[in-house]
Formats: sequence, structure tokens, C-alpha cells
Amino acid sequence: MGPHPAVAAIRLAVRRVLHDVITENTTGSEPLVLVACSGGADSMALASALAFEARKLPVRAGGITVDHGLQDGSDSRAAEVAGRMTALGLTPVEAVTVTVGREGGPEAAARDARYAALDAAAERHGATAILLGHTRDDQAETVLLGLARGSGIRSLSGMAAVSGTSGRYRRPFLQLDRQTVRKACIAQELAVWDDPHNSDPAYTRSRLRHEGLPALEKALGKGVVEALARTAQLSRDDADALDTWAADAETAVRDEAGALECAKLFGLPPAVRRRVLRRAVIAEGAPAGSLFARHIEEVDRLITGWRGQGAINLPGRVEARRQGGRLVIRQG
Repeated sequence: MGPHPAVAAIRLAVRRVLHDVITENTTGSEPLVLVACSGGADSMALASALAFEARKLPVRAGGITVDHGLQDGSDSRAAEVAGRMTALGLTPVEAVTVTVGREGGPEAAARDARYAALDAAAERHGATAILLGHTRDDQAETVLLGLARGSGIRSLSGMAAVSGTSGRYRRPFLQLDRQTVRKACIAQELAVWDDPHNSDPAYTRSRLRHEGLPALEKALGKGVVEALARTAQLSRDDADALDTWAADAETAVRDEAGALECAKLFGLPPAVRRRVLRRAVIAEGAPAGSLFARHIEEVDRLITGWRGQGAINLPGRVEARRQGGRLVIRQG
């Protein structure tokens, strides 16, 4: 008898990603793939599938768990999760402690600290890829959060299956629902830990998960999660095309000295122009994660609604001003 259907599904998803990593590998040695594991159902199912599939392929498999230090006993829990990964046969396994700041709110600050720790771990161990356990349900939540922020089509594109430096981050479960992943844990009798933050209404994503999405499904019927995930992929394709267009257009709207010419910017389609402006602002030091649609709209008004207004202050101490028919963007 074969494995439970849910177990077979998660293993197939991981196998496909590992084949991609192996195909892309040019080092001549077996690539190291790490799983980022919190101990929750999604990441434990991922850790189990990675351990199982890696035994049959020319790849090494390890794991990282991040202790955010936000709950009592979090260090003991991280050590326990590391022990579970070791028991699965993963190596190297490491528990990393981070300090969570306050910038951008608790959820964003924890995410920034976590990814910084994962990036550092990948460099430390020489890992080619890090697997993340985000599911189709997580993707749907991300799309709705982007919609609420009003940050445009890139925000609606959700999480990419491959992202990060040199495609470091891989998300094998984006096409699988959370229920399938949980069933896989039950079928394998995997011990999982449910983070109380995931059900704490103080957190936006938690409210969306337990109140927002169920209300949408009640009003619109089943299939909302699948539709939102489909929207993410379609939006990503459109955003990628527009980003390519903007990258090509950026050279054409600069003068011989490299300054942005307002008249030429005005002639671009708005979606392309705003992307050119965003690229230029980030290039001057504005953090991408702190740069919202409203910031770019203010800069855009220097092109489309010029009334002699002064400089626009942007995140990262960057300012944009119109000067002599040129758009000047620099750190103040």
C-alpha cells in the first residue's frame, strides 16, 4: 500500500523543487537544502517530506528553526523543534535566536528578523536553497492583505514560488491547501506545535485567517482561496511584464548625465512610469519594504501635477524634487 494521499502530495511537491535545485546546481558537489521549520504543521510536513525525498536524491538536507524570543519558553521550544528535525535525519540542524525590532509593526519586524537569520544561516552553511512551508491558504491571505494596503498589482501577486538572492527561497506548497498539509502530519503522526500568535486577534493575519476568509467564503461560497491564489499568479505575470517594460524604459527617460527628464516620464503609461520612479527611489537608498503606493503617487505628482510644490520626503531619508525639468532623487 502506498502512502496516504496527502503525504504523497507533499512529497511530490518537494521532489519537484529538489529536482529543480539539482538541475540548477553547477558546483559539482551535492547542494545543501535547508528547511525553515517553526514546528507548526506546515513546516513539519515540509521537513518530513524533505528528509524523505533527499535520501533518494543527490542532495543534502538540513533544517533551521528561528527563536523570535517573543513568548515564554520559546528557547526550549526551538530546541525541541531542532531535535525533531534531527530525528527525521536532517543535518545540519540549527536553532537561531533573533532580536525582533519594532519597525513596521510586530508582524513585519518578526518577518524581517526571521529572513535575516535565514539568509545568514544559508551563507554560514553554504546552502543553495531554503524551503518555506507557505500554503495556498497563506497565498490567499497575502493577496487580501495586499488588496487592503492598496499597493497595486505587485502586492496582489502574493508570494513567489522562487524568490530571494539567487532564487534561495522555494515554496513547494503554494499549490496545496492547509488541510492537505495537516492531514499529512496526522497520517505520519508528526508532533506539531500551534503558535498561539496564529489565533491571536491582535495580529492582522490572524484576524483575516479566522474571521475575514471564513466571512468571504460564507458570502461568496467555497473556492475563494483557490480564486485568490489564481489571482496571485495572473497578477505576478502582469507585474513581471510591466517591470520588464519599466526597466527598458528607464534608460530612454534619462538625459546624457543620467538625470530623469520629466517630459519624457510624462509620456510613459502611468503603470510604467510609477515603476520607473519606484526603481529610481529604491536605487537611491529607500527600503523597498517601507515604500508604499502613496509614496510613489506623491513623487508621480511632481511629473503629472506640477504646481511648484517642494521636495517629497521618502523612507530611508530619500527626497525627490523637480528641478529645471529634471526629477532629482537623492538621500538628504
